Amino acid sequence: MTYKALIIDDEPPARSIIRAYLEKHDKVVVAAECANGFEAIKAIKEHQPHILFLDVQMPKITGLELLEVIDDPVQVIFSTAYDQYALKAFELNAVDYLLKPYDEKRFDASVEKVIQKLQAGETSNQQQIEQIKVSDAEKLERIVVKKGTRLQVIDLDKVLYLEAQDDYVMIYGEEGHFLKSKTMKYFEQHLPGDQFIRIHRSYIVNAEKIKGLEPYDKDTYLAIMNPDCKLKVSRTGYKKLKEKMDF
Repeated sequence: MTYKALIIDDEPPARSIIRAYLEKHDKVVVAAECANGFEAIKAIKEHQPHILFLDVQMPKITGLELLEVIDDPVQVIFSTAYDQYALKAFELNAVDYLLKPYDEKRFDASVEKVIQKLQAGETSNQQQIEQIKVSDAEKLERIVVKKGTRLQVIDLDKVLYLEAQDDYVMIYGEEGHFLKSKTMKYFEQHLPGDQFIRIHRSYIVNAEKIKGLEPYDKDTYLAIMNPDCKLKVSRTGYKKLKEKMDF
């Protein structure tokens, strides 16, 4: 059996090296090369690859942001020049990394490892990738969502609020609303705390978008986002708002 691969890297020389190194691996066929995540999401839909050779740091969206919106199972081999990502992966002993610059021997070992996983029926290392993303302490600077087969990048300044919906989070912004397969806890930990406040177990709001507060019942309030949108504020949430804002 042969396995289809996508090479996703914004640097043409890096893509050429991977393609050249793959020539002797007859079990892997390169289905497409992509220079960014927007090209990649279309190619993934079209080719349904088994393996991604994925650069971590790319313009427009990062490799980790791309993986957040992929639905189909896939084995991922990261390539990166940023060793903090590699160290995190090795600590988890989960996802294989090619730390640039790497040689052909290191590349071969990585490919053989993934082929063995695929032959054993392991179609994805998504669980391990999720561990890496959750453990990443960096604050979000934007949110990447998928709308149909397209990717969309939402600036945090354009987000109004986030609402818990079972195992998902609905993101409401100036350009519409988008469902994201994440938890409220994740966003509470990764959104800038000086801008986004958890006002209720169901809501995280962009404090800069709150127009005011009005009483709801005893000791509780509603946060007024606009005339048509008012969100419940818990007692704890009200305390957080008072600490951050002049109410």
